[in-house]
Amino acid sequence: MAFPGSTGSLQAAPQTQSSPSRTHHRQAAEVLELLRPGTFVRLSDQPNDLPPFELLHCRGGRCWIRQQAWGELIQLEVPHRQLSSAA
Repeated sequence: MAFPGSTGSLQAAPQTQSSPSRTHHRQAAEVLELLRPGTFVRLSDQPNDLPPFELLHCRGGRCWIRQQAWGELIQLEVPHRQLSSAA
């Protein structure tokens, strides 16, 4: 062990693991896709013969989508994680 001001070498402190919240945020950033209002999206389990949905907006991990053939007031609320870009 070396003391401050001595010529001996200091041992590096052991590396600590990142906090669970930091790890969670890093994983979430890698998984979630940036989806902008007006783009077309697909549900994770959406059948191939169903056309893409129009993304209206997202807030707090929830997104509101609709089919173009639906009326303006009919919307579907889904978790952001269930959506992916239709492009």
